[in-house]
Amino acid sequence: MSSTSNSIKIFSGSSHVELAKLVAKRIGIDLSKVVVLKYSNQETSVTIGESVRDEDVFIIQSGCGEINDNLMELLIMINACKTASARRITAVIPCYPYARQDKKDKSRAPISAKLVANMLTVAGANHVITVDLHASQIQGFFNIPVDNLYCEPSMLKYIKTHISEWQNSIIVSPDAGGAKRAASIADRLNLEFALIHKERKKANEVSRMVLVGDVSGKTAILIDDMADTCGTLKMAATTLKERGASKVYAIVAHGILSGKAIDVINDSQLESLVVTNTIPHDDKKAICSKIDTIDISPTLAEAIRRTHNGESVSFLFSHAPE
Repeated sequence: MSSTSNSIKIFSGSSHVELAKLVAKRIGIDLSKVVVLKYSNQETSVTIGESVRDEDVFIIQSGCGEINDNLMELLIMINACKTASARRITAVIPCYPYARQDKKDKSRAPISAKLVANMLTVAGANHVITVDLHASQIQGFFNIPVDNLYCEPSMLKYIKTHISEWQNSIIVSPDAGGAKRAASIADRLNLEFALIHKERKKANEVSRMVLVGDVSGKTAILIDDMADTCGTLKMAATTLKERGASKVYAIVAHGILSGKAIDVINDSQLESLVVTNTIPHDDKKAICSKIDTIDISPTLAEAIRRTHNGESVSFLFSHAPE
C-alpha cells in the first residue's frame, strides 16, 4: 500500500488484546501503538502513539470484564483519533455492552443500549462493527452505519467438523427469544428444531422449563447468543436428557461466564460448551475442560478489510472465511 493512500490502522483497547492481535495478524499488519494508563484516582488516560491523520482507523474493544472502564476507554480512544484528524473511525465491538438493556420492559427502566449508541456517535465514531447483537434492532439506535456480523456461519462449520453425529441431531433454542436464530441454523443443516419455554421469577433465575418438540434418541445442540451465569443452559441440558436426548452440546456466541458459571458447567450434563472468542476466556478454559472455542477473528478481519476497500460485507452473513 503506498504511503499516499490512506492505510488501515488497528488499535486495541485493553479489554481483549489477544483478539486484536489475531485480527491484525490475519490482515497482515501490526497493531498500532497506543498507551492506556489509569491514574491513581482511576481516571483513564489514552495516548495514541503514531499519526492517524487522514487514516482509516479501527479500534477493537469488547464489552466485557470491567465493562464501564472499557467503554470509557473506547470513547476516549475514538475521541483522541477524531481530534487527531483521522479520516474515518470504526469502532469494532465484538460484544456490545449493555445489549440486554434494549427496551423499556418495566416502569422507569433505562434503555441503556441506546445511551451507549449515543455516546459512541458523540465521541466521533463513523461506523460500528459488532457481532451477534442481543437484539438486531439495536442497529436502529444509531444514526451511523452498523454492521452486525453473525457467528452462524462459524457455528455451522464447527457443528459439521466437530460433532460427528450432527446428522442425527436436533437444534434446540433454550428460550423463545432465540427461536429465530436456532431455526435458521436448523434450516441450513436440514435438521429438526425444538424449543424450550422458560419462566423466570426474577432476572438471571429460571424457575421451570417446558420442552416443545421430540428429542428422544438424538443429539441435542443448544444454540444461544450469550451464556452468562449458565443456569439456563444447565436446566435446559437436564430437561433434554430427561426427555431422552443422547448427548447435549451448547453453542453460544458470547461466553460471558460470570459468577459461578464454571461450577455450573462442570456440574451440568453438557458434553461441551462452545463459545466464540468475542470475550476472553482462556483463564476459564484452563479450569473447565468442557469449554471449547470458535475463533471469530477471521470474520472480523475480513469485515475490516472489506470495509476499508469499500466492498460488500453481506457475504460474511452466510460464509465463514477459511
